[in-house]
Amino acid sequence: MPESLPITVAEGPPAAERLCTAAELVERGRAVVWDVRVWGRPARAFALRFDGRPVAYLNRCVHVPTEMDWQEGEFLDIDKRWILCSIHGAAYEPADGRCVGGPCGRGRLTPLHVEEREGEVYWYPSRDIVPVPFDEPVAEPPAAAAPAPEPPDS
Repeated sequence: MPESLPITVAEGPPAAERLCTAAELVERGRAVVWDVRVWGRPARAFALRFDGRPVAYLNRCVHVPTEMDWQEGEFLDIDKRWILCSIHGAAYEPADGRCVGGPCGRGRLTPLHVEEREGEVYWYPSRDIVPVPFDEPVAEPPAAAAPAPEPPDS
């Protein structure tokens, strides 16, 4: 039997990841944006407070899989009512992520489970959406070539 077996469901759900303080999520204000991995690939997620509770989604429009914020952390329309994709204007209900207008059809944003407790906001990784491992070694840039020698003076 191998010494190291793959992680199984029997080991339990992933631990909660601290996201921010509860005070950082202002009602219908700027979202907290962070990096995640979706199916092993880099992506971004965001959390904001809407109607008194934190909600979180992948930062990926249903219409075209691109980031939606028009400036870092700015997702809501001018009236602070809808999550609005800055690329094509798809509008989503902040409470549940469902499309309410624009080119997103019957789509829905991908939710992330978040929870507020003791003045902190936590998110819970899933099988497909996981934290970015911060202990991975950083890829070294390729070594610069040595400068060519100066030609001799003639």
